[in-house]
This record gives sequence, C-alpha cells and structure tokens, in this order.
Amino acid sequence: MRLNPGATRKLAVARDAAGERLDKHLSKHVPGLSLERARQLIAQGHVRIRGKTCQPTRKLWGGEEIELSLPAPRAPQGPAVEGPPLPVLHDDSQLVIVNKPAGLVVEPGGGAPSVVELLAAQRPPFDVEGVALPGVVHRLDRETSGCLMFARTDAAAAALDLAFQQKRVDKRYWTLVLGAPPEQGRLEGPYGRDPRDPRKFTTRVKSARRAALSFEVRERLSGAALLEVQLETGRTHQIRVQLSEAGFPVLGDGIYGPAEARAHPAAQAIGRQALHALRLALPHPSTGAAVRVEAPLPEDFAKALALLRDAGP
Repeated sequence: MRLNPGATRKLAVARDAAGERLDKHLSKHVPGLSLERARQLIAQGHVRIRGKTCQPTRKLWGGEEIELSLPAPRAPQGPAVEGPPLPVLHDDSQLVIVNKPAGLVVEPGGGAPSVVELLAAQRPPFDVEGVALPGVVHRLDRETSGCLMFARTDAAAAALDLAFQQKRVDKRYWTLVLGAPPEQGRLEGPYGRDPRDPRKFTTRVKSARRAALSFEVRERLSGAALLEVQLETGRTHQIRVQLSEAGFPVLGDGIYGPAEARAHPAAQAIGRQALHALRLALPHPSTGAAVRVEAPLPEDFAKALALLRDAGP
C-alpha cells in the first residue's frame, strides 16, 4: 500500500495477523514506514480502527480494517538556506541524483549550507519521516565531488536501503594517488576508529566490521596513477584509508597520507583530496529499472590530472 500526504487509505488485516501489535503490523505492511514513524502517526491520531484512534500496542484480532492518513510533511526548522544551484543528474517522483560540488557537507549542521537543505529548497517536494527534506541513503565526504542520491519518499528510502544491503548499487570513483599501484587490486580487512585518534579510521585494528574495495589503474602518471575504484562496502573515509594504508595515498589528502600528499604541485592545483564519485548505477526504487548516471570530472580534478600528464610518465 502506497500513501500520499493528505490521502486516506484502508488496510485490511488478514485473519492470520491476529495478535500482532498495531504499530508493528503497519511498519511491516506499509512500504517505507518505519516502526518509529508508525508509532508517531498512531499517537498523533492518524490511524483509526472503526473510526476510533488507537494505541501503538493495540493487539489486532484479524479481519478488521485500518484507516491510515499521512499529514503534510513538516517544513524544515530554521531560516531558508541559499546557495549555488545543484547540478541534477536524475530526477523523478522517487529519486534525485545530484553532482555534488566539493566543499559542501551532505547533512545540516555546523552552520554551512548542506546539500540536503539546498536540494529541499531547489527541487521540492520531499516527504521522508514526515519532514520535507530529502532522505539520505549514502554520503560523500565534504571534499569529495560527484554522484550523490537522495530519496523523495519513505518508500523510496526503504527500497534504496535494501538495494545497498543486497549489493545492487554500483558506485565507481576516480582518484589520483601517489605511487605505482598494481594494474588491478582488491583490498579487504577490518575497519574501525583509530584508537590513537577517534576522529580517524583505520584497517589496523581488531573489528567485526569489514571494508572492501577493488581498483584498476586507468592511467599511469608521473609518480602517480589515476585509479577507478569500486566500493563493495560504504565505510566512512574508506577509499582514503584503505589506499593510504596500502601505500597509495590519495593526492591532496593530508589526513591519511604523508606530507607529500598535500605538497605535491598537482595537490596544490586541486586544493582538496582528489576523489570524485564518477558513476552510479542502481535499480529504480519503485520500478526496478536500471538507473545509471555519470558526473563529469570537475575543473579542479581535471587541472590536477593535466599537470600530472604534462610532467610525463
């Protein structure tokens, strides 16, 4: 059952659902409706049985009919956010994919405009968890550019989360690294916070969490290489950490790489970590059809690549 704001739908309860709690039944049978959101709607009086409001813990007896309505999404708190227009790579009623510029944070916080706030202002409508904001289903570091997608609805957010869990989302990155990596490689190992600095991450720690990626050299350059990286997991800072600890730090990354990572002339040209989310492929959240987008290399990345090419092999 799909539900639009302002609409009322009726959900018939099967006989074999007798004994189930109302909140859990709704979260199971309404696409994208989390248990927390179901409880919130019940508490606000948007769920009725026989015309009467209910408690989230109400036990169903089977055969009854549930009436469910969604209120219009709440407007985001705070003043309207202004910023540069976001380049849009794909947009429909369920999904938006943008080409994130480097320097923008993904989610609100810290005072600076975020991609979430700019997108809400520039490409409405959104309704996720009852708020008129895009649903964040994956992230990019502040200084990473490229393909970044958002859900417009609860159902789309749930479908995209499931696609990630089922490894049906293909994310490809281009990055400039120092050193001479092999033509192809795969890196996998434990992943967690660095015990010496909890703001950083490392593979050199005992952890049940795993991180995996594969890479391929696209071009060999002067003391460096252009790599295409395919993420198999989506850990924070993962590409930067794994490549650096393998001996191939990302150009411009002074956190996980040596001083040379920022001192290199090409690093000075780009002024940030040389990491770009180039391509994204996934099943559409409502139709299952293939969605494929590519974000062109930004000017700063292209400039750093040109400098390395001019320096010779």
